[in-house]
Amino acid sequence: MQTFDFDLFVIGGGSGGVRAARMAAQRGARVALAEVAAMGGTCVNVGCIPKKLYSYAAHYAESFEESHGFGWAGEAPVFNWEVLKTNRAKEITRLNGIYQGLLASAGATIITGWATLVDGHTVKVDEKTFTAKNILIATGGTPTVPAVTGREHIVTSDQMFDLAPFPKRLLVVGGGYIACEFASIFNGLGAEVIQVHRGEKLLTGFDDDVRSFVAVEMARSGVRLQFGAEVAAIGKAADGLTVEIKGGAAAFAVDAVLYATGRVPNTSGLGLESAGVKLNAKGAIEVNSHYQSSLPSVYALGDVTARLQLTPVALGEAMVVVDHLLGAAAGKKPRSMSYEFVPTAVFTHPNVGTVGYSEADARKEFGQVTVFRADFKALKHTLSGSGERTLMKLLVDDATDRVVGLHMVGPDAGEIVQGFAVAMKAGATKAVFDSTIGIHPTVAEEFVTMREPVKAAPASKA
Repeated sequence: MQTFDFDLFVIGGGSGGVRAARMAAQRGARVALAEVAAMGGTCVNVGCIPKKLYSYAAHYAESFEESHGFGWAGEAPVFNWEVLKTNRAKEITRLNGIYQGLLASAGATIITGWATLVDGHTVKVDEKTFTAKNILIATGGTPTVPAVTGREHIVTSDQMFDLAPFPKRLLVVGGGYIACEFASIFNGLGAEVIQVHRGEKLLTGFDDDVRSFVAVEMARSGVRLQFGAEVAAIGKAADGLTVEIKGGAAAFAVDAVLYATGRVPNTSGLGLESAGVKLNAKGAIEVNSHYQSSLPSVYALGDVTARLQLTPVALGEAMVVVDHLLGAAAGKKPRSMSYEFVPTAVFTHPNVGTVGYSEADARKEFGQVTVFRADFKALKHTLSGSGERTLMKLLVDDATDRVVGLHMVGPDAGEIVQGFAVAMKAGATKAVFDSTIGIHPTVAEEFVTMREPVKAAPASKA
């Protein structure tokens, strides 16, 4: 019988990799995890956590301004970019240590270095070779930048947290959630922000009402949106950068250019293809329902599979893998992963929160759908002086009365939608929503008080 150094060897110390390694080790498996960079992956180091901290920072300017309507007088404090960067770095270092500690306390072996796959049971880290019964690839993704002239002047989301100096004029290229979040954040922190997007709407894949509404609110807050536009070239200027737009439109003078036009799986340089691990056309690892690759002893999860690129999804996938390889925890059934009704948020200003189907997708999936929608100024803004509005929307499957889509653009949308996601996962109907007492006065109560549909369900086709 073949013996191995480890039962499970994890390549990648991001959220999914750490979760899988820690939980497998806690169940008695001999586990190793290899990571070449800071522990925690994209989310902890250059993604969710620092981005949300910067989003909090960016809200203070508007809060100071709005406070005057509530009787507060005086000048607002002055923003210090260096202090924010320093405090963020301290917190990320603390989190790196927590991840290290969780792995160590569980009994996992941490190996620092670049890991490559030799075969289905062998991993090489720098000059050392290790064997394992099973190998898990959890290397995440990385920003991609097109081959535009002046590409050397571009920064990606990975560099945005430590720019020096603070960019007083920022051009953001892209219309996805990363582009929209950074445009909102730096606008809130005091930069003049221009967002260039080749499409006609932001946030492809989201509900169309959400896409239109968030663009209006971002523009209201000061972001200059340029739709149907593409960058032709970026050049160095005496006082920053010059960005030329295709079609002869006027060039923009800025201090920094952020490209947030997509991410690709981190699969290059890992020896995957030579070892026999199949990649799809997008360079992502192909896996089955158990996250098993074309090489039976090699598994993959998270952004490297490009299924649904969200940290909580990677965590859920990790638990499915651990249960599959080691059996479920005592007294529990093996886990499975459903990608339906996965809630998500976009930390624009205001936030977007969504769970379930967009209106277009709901009509394709269910046919007869009734739409409920509310668009209003929140109570806070009756005194704040802000013109910000809130959008809330429900989609109901007529055949079952089940709420199949819930969308919001407004303050704390992610916090509000998380609770409703539980109800929707449990199959809550519109009748259940209607019978639920609202908490008054809150924005969230609108989801249980909407009674009149704004669109009748279309007639079914013969």
